[in-house]
Amino acid sequence: MKKLFGLLVCTLLLSSCDDGDIVLQSFNFNNVAIQKCSDKEVLFKINKEEMLLLDIPAVYFPNEITPDGAPRIVTISSTNRVLYRKYSDNVSSSSICSDVPPASPTVSNEWTAANGGSIEIITTARTVTDEITGEVTITGYNHQIKFINIQFVGAQDSFVFDEYLYGTYTTTL
Repeated sequence: MKKLFGLLVCTLLLSSCDDGDIVLQSFNFNNVAIQKCSDKEVLFKINKEEMLLLDIPAVYFPNEITPDGAPRIVTISSTNRVLYRKYSDNVSSSSICSDVPPASPTVSNEWTAANGGSIEIITTARTVTDEITGEVTITGYNHQIKFINIQFVGAQDSFVFDEYLYGTYTTTL
């Protein structure tokens, strides 16, 4: 009986269960600078073969300081979009900024932020102080961008961020 029980336990331990191709999607753009196309209202971050795009109108980045505790809130919609793309190879700004994107690399997967999440923008002034007079001059603005309750939906899967710091986009006067 012990041999039969031992054989049964070994069989159970050695057998495996296929739970499908479940892949938890995530990304890391923490140490990547925000870039902007010169002729488009698209902000993006590139990390090798990944790109995180923010396509919202420039009106959400006015050169005005937001009051403490009152960030600008932009709701995700068909006109305020966030996209995460995975490419077939390392990607560059020409893949998004060119009028005619290059043939390679190609988008291998894309996840779009579903309607309902939001983008939080906090704007602060960038200043310099004159060493002699002590006069403070505003040279531009920093716009800290954070995603709140954002769900990315792809063709076969989805993933959620309760809060994700996209980064700081800088504008000049």
